[in-house]
Order: sequence, then structure tokens, then C-alpha cells
Amino acid sequence: MKNLSTINIETQGEQFYTITDLVKLEANKLCHGKSGIIHLFLPHTSCGLTIQESFDPSAKIDMENFLKHLAPRNLDFITHTAEGPDDSPSHMKAIVTNHSLQIIVNEGKLILGTWQGIYLLEFRDGKHCRNLHLKFMEG
Repeated sequence: MKNLSTINIETQGEQFYTITDLVKLEANKLCHGKSGIIHLFLPHTSCGLTIQESFDPSAKIDMENFLKHLAPRNLDFITHTAEGPDDSPSHMKAIVTNHSLQIIVNEGKLILGTWQGIYLLEFRDGKHCRNLHLKFMEG
């Protein structure tokens, strides 16, 4: 498809993965110096996307710990454990995060704040290959 691309991101367990540079590189290929909106879509139920503080590494650690606190693995009501103890908590964390983002592009460059970065939020243990779809809409 025109102006559509997919980035495959390998994850190594639960954490926030900085993908800002990957997205900028791929968006540059799609935009060809034009202006518009880049749509990011993550078609998975146990991970998410966010734009957040990316300058101070302690902020990333705090955000990761917040989500672990919000949806711990030891909740008494959890029944969905078909794929392990991280199964239900991973979906709970995905509920409160995003599966899509839209970012303004001006003359081929993403418009992000000084301290902002784009993260893929992996909520599962082990290795996974996550597919991030990008679609550029000129305008």
C-alpha cells in the first residue's frame, strides 16, 4: 500500500522500548519531506504505545513500575493465565495505554516536544516480535 510501512520490533521481556529513532527513520521514508500526519498502530493485545518523557532514564523506570503496581500478577480475581502469570496483567496494562498514536509531520520531520520520546510498552515476559504499522496521510 502507498504510504504504509511496518517496523518489526524484537522485545526481550517486560519494559519500555525507546522506538523514537526507528519511527523517525521510517516516517522519513514515507513522508518524502511532505507535511501531514503519521499514524502508528500496534495490532497486539499485550503491549502498547506511548509518547512520554525520554530524557531522564529514571522517568522510564518510574513509568514501568507504575504499570506493574497498577496491574500486579498476584490479584485474587485473575483467571486468564493460559499463557502464564503475565497473561492477564499484560492485557490490563494494555487497556490503560494506547494501541495507536498520531503525530504531526512538518516537512518530513516528526513534531515532538523537547523531552518526548516514543515507546513500545512490552507487558509480556520472554521474546516477542511486535509489528508496528505506520501510515502517512499528507495534508
